[in-house]
Amino acid sequence: MGWPAFLLGIGVIFVLVNGAFALAYLAQPGAIVHARPQSFSDAFFFSVQTMATIGYGIMYPGTFYANLLMSLETLIGLFGVAFATGLAFARFSRPRARIRFSKAAVVSLYHDVPTLMFRVANQRGNQILEARVQVTLLRNEHSPEGQRMRRFRDLVLLRDSTPSFSYSWTVMHPITGNSPLSGTSRAALEEEDAELVVILAGLDETLSQTIHARHVYKPAAIHWRHRLRDVLSKDTHGHYLIDYRHFDDIELEPPETQGEA
Repeated sequence: MGWPAFLLGIGVIFVLVNGAFALAYLAQPGAIVHARPQSFSDAFFFSVQTMATIGYGIMYPGTFYANLLMSLETLIGLFGVAFATGLAFARFSRPRARIRFSKAAVVSLYHDVPTLMFRVANQRGNQILEARVQVTLLRNEHSPEGQRMRRFRDLVLLRDSTPSFSYSWTVMHPITGNSPLSGTSRAALEEEDAELVVILAGLDETLSQTIHARHVYKPAAIHWRHRLRDVLSKDTHGHYLIDYRHFDDIELEPPETQGEA
């Protein structure tokens, strides 16, 4: 839930609760001293003053019934303020990951080895320290006894951590003979109901809190003999730039680099 929706929700609850107490005050004539007879606006604003513990003194409860309502509303107001403050503080103190994953993963040659690749980017205004990424293949397998099981296979990455994640990171898994992806294809992965689960975690340098991001690649999002389009460049001042317009773009490998994947 974004901040506008959160603040709107708090405001709606505030109005509804005060409206309910205003109707309760109006249920007994003369419950509020100096309030106009059967004036909903006077009763509503008296309720607001009571719940917020403002107490201007112009209007005040005039009956035992009104004092009971005032006591109950004050108690609810105290808990309400504490609850809203806790929610707001939790939202302020909880960092958002704001990690973007490329929509597609590719399998292309890297140093003459078929390699699974996808891209992640840090869209935050600060760095993520001690970032680590883990990629797990989930698929259905059958044991020698014929039992069907959902297995988790960790993929070994060329680099699974970085001391400082600032811009873009291309995650790569060489598909060697020991890889769970060795000899497989998109059709085989679809038959096994497979998926690649990616989890990235790191330390927010501003708040010193751990952030997490998760993404899942289905077989349809994995493209063989394709490569990721380059999105990193430098401006005239030497600053690195990421062109997010092409962040999800992939392209076919040149014919001279294509091989069996």
